[in-house]
Amino acid sequence: MKREFQKMMDGELYNFHDPEIDAAFARCKQLLVRLNAMTRRDAEFLPLLRRLIPDMPESSAISVPFYCDLGFRIKIGEDCFINKNCTFLDSGGITIGDRTKIGPNCGLYTPQHPLSHVERREPVETGMPIRIGEDCWIGGGVTICPGVTIGNRCVIGAGSVVVKDIPDDSLAAGNPAVVKRKLL
Repeated sequence: MKREFQKMMDGELYNFHDPEIDAAFARCKQLLVRLNAMTRRDAEFLPLLRRLIPDMPESSAISVPFYCDLGFRIKIGEDCFINKNCTFLDSGGITIGDRTKIGPNCGLYTPQHPLSHVERREPVETGMPIRIGEDCWIGGGVTICPGVTIGNRCVIGAGSVVVKDIPDDSLAAGNPAVVKRKLL
């Protein structure tokens, strides 16, 4: 029988109050409390950030405060910048391509709760991955919903809510975000 943690990793319905998952959330929260009390110039900042997000490239940067659920489900490419006050609920996995910039106050949310009100009474959800391509610019205050893929070289206007995939080379904006025009 599959552990709840493995179900989460596989994108299946899982119990988010499982002790193993609770421990991963608690570990992340402890790291974030320390990280968010520092500046990027503090000697411990980068080592602590890499404990939170393994394989974080030296060429990429995250401004604090920063919030996430797990950290290890976030993959960030080279030369990326994530501005302050972003929240990444990463149980479903978040991948950010090289040279992508994410403005302040953005929310990337991978958890998807059941549509049935009866099922929502239980502490269960699935995690649907978010993928952002290379060379993107995500404006301030953007919300990206579970399961969304944003193609390469896209710009998402400030304050947009992205609920569907955005193809390569697109300028998208609005609530819900729609493609306004092609960029190339």
